[in-house]
Amino acid sequence: MHYKTKGNKIFNVVNIIILTVVSLTCVLPFVNLLAISFSDAAAVSAGKVGFVPVDFTLSAYEFALKGGKFMRSLMISLERVFIGVGLNLILMVLTAYPLSKSKKKVSGRNVYMVFFVITMLVSGGLIPTYLVITRLGLKDTIWALILPGALPVYNMIILMNFIRGIPEEIEEAAAIDGASPMQTLIKVILPVLKPALATVGLFCVVGHWNDWFSGMIYMNNPENYPLQTYLQSLLQNFEQLMRTQGSQDIQALLGQMNARTGRAAQLFLGAIPVMLIYPFLQKYFTKGLVLGSVKG
Repeated sequence: MHYKTKGNKIFNVVNIIILTVVSLTCVLPFVNLLAISFSDAAAVSAGKVGFVPVDFTLSAYEFALKGGKFMRSLMISLERVFIGVGLNLILMVLTAYPLSKSKKKVSGRNVYMVFFVITMLVSGGLIPTYLVITRLGLKDTIWALILPGALPVYNMIILMNFIRGIPEEIEEAAAIDGASPMQTLIKVILPVLKPALATVGLFCVVGHWNDWFSGMIYMNNPENYPLQTYLQSLLQNFEQLMRTQGSQDIQALLGQMNARTGRAAQLFLGAIPVMLIYPFLQKYFTKGLVLGSVKG
């Protein structure tokens, strides 16, 4: 609209100011964390670091990459995300597709739906889950981090609502051409599901990547910690972990950094993978979320 009233102009200005303030409150702490990670330990201890590094140094990042434990935990988290998200997507598609049909086409559809909703609202509890994982011999394995949340019900419901928005005529045409239900799902439905899969896939990636509690419970050996569990332990006793690094190169780096710079560097490194993934999925993210929630 080329014509705007005075009220519209005031609203736009106020809206821009509010959104700018909210954006800054999200971005500035992260910028400060980045500046601390690149600053000298003395400047950080003196409180001189704001949003620009003071006495620029890479010591904290060299410590993180040479220590060994960070890279090991990073690889465990990447393995968890790769296997876990793949399993999540497969199970969500295989569950959401039949549940998107009416009870006339899928016998007992409502019973299954109630069952899944109950599991979403009421969990089995921490102690029973721990006992099951222990009895199955999954402790200290990557599967202890993946299998308990193999089917995210909330994300499955989003995917189910998206499938409901697909015209039934598409599936009927595939059936007339002789396609089986599985062929219809793979060759017809999945190509249409790209926005929704990107949306729930991003949810799953963030969920696996940010989960630290599972690693703390199910991993007895700190060598098997995923990245977020390692970072959590790092935040609690970084000084002790610094003292356990025995390499001469590492000891030389410790004189140029302190606990704050070390924590900042490793926290920033831990956030990089998700920051790299999000821009590629952003165009699908909004479209998939809106269609999956509104059309259902």
